[in-house]
Amino acid sequence: MSTNIRIVHAHEFIKATPEGHLDLDKTKELLKEIVAASGPSSDYEVFLDVRKTQPELSIADLWYLAAELSNFRKAFSRKTAVLCSGERSDYAEFLALCAQNRGMNVNAFTSFEAAIEWLIEGRVDA
Repeated sequence: MSTNIRIVHAHEFIKATPEGHLDLDKTKELLKEIVAASGPSSDYEVFLDVRKTQPELSIADLWYLAAELSNFRKAFSRKTAVLCSGERSDYAEFLALCAQNRGMNVNAFTSFEAAIEWLIEGRVDA
């Protein structure tokens, strides 16, 4: 059984303004570039690592980020695991909930191993 997993570090596309707040426009632009560079996306799971994200995102930022991810539904059409630090797990769970409410298969994790296990469970070779 094999699984194709794309690892995306959130600091690659989540950008801050000079004041230290989320720069939503720049973040959207970089997210589009990452999705375009990923090529065909229907056959991989996404592992989104948000442990080193700067700035730390507010609840509103997480809602907007989930909305933006849903605009790239094709790139996130399979499972997406969100890995965060333990002290920020409530924020990652909120992001996952917002994405789930948009019909996406997203779960939050504080353990790398648990996230990988969830991504690969149930996969069957064609």
